[in-house]
Amino acid sequence: LQGIFVLGLPYALLHSGYSGLFLIVLAAALCCYTGKILIACLYEENEDGQLIRVRDTYEDVANACCKKLSPKLGGIAVNVTQGMELIMTCVLYLVVSGNLLSHSFPYVSVTEKTWSVIAFVTLLPCVFIKTLKIVSKLSQLCSLVHFIIIFVVMTYCLTQIHQWSWAKFRLSLEFEDFLVSIGVIIFSYTSQIFLPTLEGNMKNPGEFRCMLNWTHFFACVLKTTFALTAFLTWGEETKEVITDNLPTFLQTLVNLCLLTKALLSYPLPFFAATEIVYACISRGNCSNYNSPLFARCVRCSFLLLTLLMAMFIPHFALLMGLTGSVTGAAMTFLLPSLFHLKLKWTKLSFLQKCADMSVFILGFLCSLAGIVCSIKGLLKVFG
Repeated sequence: LQGIFVLGLPYALLHSGYSGLFLIVLAAALCCYTGKILIACLYEENEDGQLIRVRDTYEDVANACCKKLSPKLGGIAVNVTQGMELIMTCVLYLVVSGNLLSHSFPYVSVTEKTWSVIAFVTLLPCVFIKTLKIVSKLSQLCSLVHFIIIFVVMTYCLTQIHQWSWAKFRLSLEFEDFLVSIGVIIFSYTSQIFLPTLEGNMKNPGEFRCMLNWTHFFACVLKTTFALTAFLTWGEETKEVITDNLPTFLQTLVNLCLLTKALLSYPLPFFAATEIVYACISRGNCSNYNSPLFARCVRCSFLLLTLLMAMFIPHFALLMGLTGSVTGAAMTFLLPSLFHLKLKWTKLSFLQKCADMSVFILGFLCSLAGIVCSIKGLLKVFG
């Protein structure tokens, strides 16, 4: 919930004004809600009225919804969507790592792509990751680095408090810029892909809803505070990545912290993607697909795929925006609300049905707007 997207929130406020503050709170509430209803789809009541976990993954939920049409159609669609988003996320971390290294060491005559290869070498141990416990330890370190970055930026902003002015907020909005802001804010909260695995690995799954409430609440408070203080400090000069506004002596420090964060963030989507691929391939009873060597080959292949994509895909940022608009909105808003309505229709109240339908419509509109903006950007690039 506290990814690199957070660094773009002040820029989002630049283009959304006061409405951006409302959107940060609304996005937290919606993403928390869709996380809960997605997990609710994993459970069914038994004869005694007790909730039993009968499904384990996002794929299982999709298959349950589409079983009358085709037993495996829903799972295939979800796996493809998840795979696309996770692959793009991993590639983005490699691209970002190369960019940060080139900015941190401008006096070294090495291209960004070469720096990305150097960053890739540090990620080779990911081949040996077998359990979520290892990923969680790396994620803890990632969170620590993230808070250091936030602390440095906010401390500098507080030293400039004498320059703050609420007059910097826009009252009039440009529609396309506003849509970009919506995308940045919403996708800074997305975590639905990981929730079924996370809930299944909790020592006490009964605490999941409480955990989700508190994490989204604190994420919302931190995002709002960070975005507001940074925007009030730089106003119209706010850049797309707020660390670019920092003085030179702080920029290098923060860029190296961001590099560490990007490299520590890579294992989570990498682990999730390879687990999906491995599960799909080894679904049969063939023992050749269940060997540790085969699992390692899958991980090696995935690592190389992300490197090749980082090296050779042109205009990756625009393609990432297009993919995110399709897969991000689908996994975060469209599918959870649709699956919840399908599986729990007879047990939902009228208000719950209206809430699910509203989330679905909102997700569809956000996805459509994001696709249009991304395609327009690609058309401009290609003339």
